[in-house]
Amino acid sequence: MFKNQFWFHLLGILIVLIWGTTFVNSKVLLLYGLQAHEIFVIRFVLAYICIWFISPRKLLADSWRDELYFLVLGMTGGSLYFITENTAVRIDYVNNVSFIVCTAPLLTTILAILFIKDVKATRPLITGSILALVGVALVVFNGQFVLKLNPLGDFLASSAALCWAIYSIQMRSITRRYGSVFITRKVFFYGVLTSIPIFIVKPWHFPMSGFWAYPVWTNLVFLGIIASFACFALWTVVNKRIGALSASNYIYLNPISTVVASALFLDEPMTLIAYAGSALILLGVYVSNK
Repeated sequence: MFKNQFWFHLLGILIVLIWGTTFVNSKVLLLYGLQAHEIFVIRFVLAYICIWFISPRKLLADSWRDELYFLVLGMTGGSLYFITENTAVRIDYVNNVSFIVCTAPLLTTILAILFIKDVKATRPLITGSILALVGVALVVFNGQFVLKLNPLGDFLASSAALCWAIYSIQMRSITRRYGSVFITRKVFFYGVLTSIPIFIVKPWHFPMSGFWAYPVWTNLVFLGIIASFACFALWTVVNKRIGALSASNYIYLNPISTVVASALFLDEPMTLIAYAGSALILLGVYVSNK
C-alpha cells in the first residue's frame, strides 16, 4: 500500500517542510511592522483569490450541515489556529509554544483512537509518535531544558494544537464527499470570515505604502500563493489519499525545516542537539507511518 501511495507521502513531507519555513517569512514581516492577524488575513485572501481560477463555480455545500462543517474547518485550520498560535508566541516563551503546537499529531492520534472505530493504538504508531515528540523537544529546546510556565500562553498554544488535530480528523470525513479544491476554497473563505472580529479589538494599522517594500510583498506572495493556496489544496489531497493520521504525523517534521531555514536566512546555526533531534523525528515518523 505504501509503495502505491509513495508520491502522496513524499508530497505530504514537502508541504510540511514548506510550512516549517514560513516561520522565517512571518518573522521578517513582523519586523517590518505587520501584525500577526494582518499577515494571516492577507495570506488567506491571496489564496482565496488564486483558488477561484481553478475552483468549480459551485458556491454552497450540498446541505447546511455540511456548510456548518466547512465553517468549523475554516476556524480550526485557519483563523482560530493561526490567531491562538501567534498570540501565544507574543505572550509566551517561544520554545514552549513551538513544542506544544508540535503535539498536534499526537492529539490527532488520540482523537482518532477515541472517536474513529477503525483506528487502533498499534505499537509502531505509539512508539513512532513518542520518538518523534522527543526529537521535536530536542530541536525546539536545543538542550536548554528549563521549565518556564506561562498558563495563558501555554493554554493558547495547546488550543492551537487541538484545533489542528480537530481539523485533521474532520478532513477524514469531508474528503469523501467533496473535491479537494472545493474544500480548500471553503477553508480560505471561512478562515477570513471568522478572523474579521479580531479587527474590532485590534484595528488595521499597517500603512499601504509599506507593501511596496521588497521583503514585504515577496514574503506575502510566498505565504499566500505557495504556503497557503498551493500547500493547503495539496494537503487536502494528501489527507484523502494516505489518511489523516499518516498525514498528520508528518507535522513532526516542521521543526526540521524551521531550524534549517533559520540557519540559512536568520544566521541561527544548527547545533549537534538539533541534528540529533532531527534524526529522531525522521525515525519516529518512519516508524509510525510504516
